[in-house]
Amino acid sequence: MLGLALSTPAGAQARDISRDTLAPNDGWAAADGGTTGGSTADDAERSAGSAAMGGRSSAAPSWLVAPHRGGAAYRYSAAPLQGERTSPGPLSDISRDILAPNDGWAAADGGTTGGSTADDAHVFTVRNRSELVRALDGGSATPKIIRIAGTIDANTDDDGDHLDCADYATDGYSTRKYLAAYDPRTWGSAKPSGPQEEARQASAAQQAERIELTVGSHTTLVGLGDNAVLKGASLQLRGANNVIVRNLELRDAYDCFPVWQPNTGGLGDWKTAYDNIWLRGATHVWIDHVSLSDKGHLDEQEPTYFGRNYLRHDGLLDITNASDLVTVSWSRFADHDKAMLIGNGDTATGDRGKLRVTLHHNEFESVVQRAPRVRFGQVHLYNNRYVVPADAHDYRYSIGVSTESGIYAENNAFTTPGHVEVADLVKSWNGTALHQSGTLFNGYPVDLLAIHNAYNSGSERDLTADVGWTPTLHTKIDSAATADREVARGAGAGRTP
Repeated sequence: MLGLALSTPAGAQARDISRDTLAPNDGWAAADGGTTGGSTADDAERSAGSAAMGGRSSAAPSWLVAPHRGGAAYRYSAAPLQGERTSPGPLSDISRDILAPNDGWAAADGGTTGGSTADDAHVFTVRNRSELVRALDGGSATPKIIRIAGTIDANTDDDGDHLDCADYATDGYSTRKYLAAYDPRTWGSAKPSGPQEEARQASAAQQAERIELTVGSHTTLVGLGDNAVLKGASLQLRGANNVIVRNLELRDAYDCFPVWQPNTGGLGDWKTAYDNIWLRGATHVWIDHVSLSDKGHLDEQEPTYFGRNYLRHDGLLDITNASDLVTVSWSRFADHDKAMLIGNGDTATGDRGKLRVTLHHNEFESVVQRAPRVRFGQVHLYNNRYVVPADAHDYRYSIGVSTESGIYAENNAFTTPGHVEVADLVKSWNGTALHQSGTLFNGYPVDLLAIHNAYNSGSERDLTADVGWTPTLHTKIDSAATADREVARGAGAGRTP
């Protein structure tokens, strides 16, 4: 007997119900001996039934496949037969999914397929850091699928024991000694140097060795079920091509050893090292239904040293160094300062013609800035949801228009408290243009460009509406109101269709 299970709830676990019987007292069918169906059938009868159908097939008939948002499909999976081995994870196996045609920039020039062609020997289910490192294979280009089950903590040793900052500290480093050595009142404005800075660098190198995880070309990294978490890690895509990351929560890429930079911003600032995901020279990357945050250690709860917040996190997702053809969809960015940087320098002219990125159906909640900030790239920003909480006291902006950027923003929705105005949503540094249409602000249509120019003309030059290009690769573009509702329900890890 073949059962079909609808797998729309992401993360539901498969359970064999074929020998279940009706519970006692469960209605009239429980009377006079109850109802047991074929629960007493022996395995031979079950095997014969399977053989009569020509063997068990996992393919669903075409009439059982229903389209959903984005043009993909709900999947139906055959319920496992008695005695069959089942893998952990969702009923709907998304590990061999590829990016749909036209789904943003990552669909260009052959599309993005990740590790979908991996043979069985290169499909891994990993449950701890050591297994994950082995599966990543040093960032090799061998096609591979890596499925993360449960929570993996990157800050662990080879035996799986947790490592904290004290375990990484070496050569006599301590926060107390570092602060004493480089207090601006005695050290001045010179770049830190000497024994404590050297000890900080050595300590930072030990942490980086554990938490920086290199992802190679032709890789799919996918979470199983609705609670797959990678904690404390920084995924590094250096020169990688054709990578998919889906259905995964990445949280708290915590830097134990921030460096003091006395001349940053005029007053100095703390600089941290790790992004949850960092693309450097990476191409054809699809990031989908991923949740990224500082959950566990919020920067706002860190102390203040030298008059500045002692930051522990850098970006959630940074796309730099001529990375190109990237789609980020149905993902959630939350509880963070600088969320996403696309292009990391005004003088990085090698980024020209690169940094083509699509951001759609993402949620930015409790994000202070960079959602995103763009240099050079052609960025299509549509159907995203922005939420600034009522108690936000440090919100700076959402969309950053910088050197030679071409942001094409369509049908995005912003919800903010009363002290955040439309003019606060866009910030420009050497930017020249921003296309916007269909924007909602607290439920009302607004013209971001006109309001930006009107309110910021004294401090920033006016932006034009001509960004020099028009997007052609995209899924259905909904109204901002529709997208706002859909993204609230569907964005983030554990919510794949």
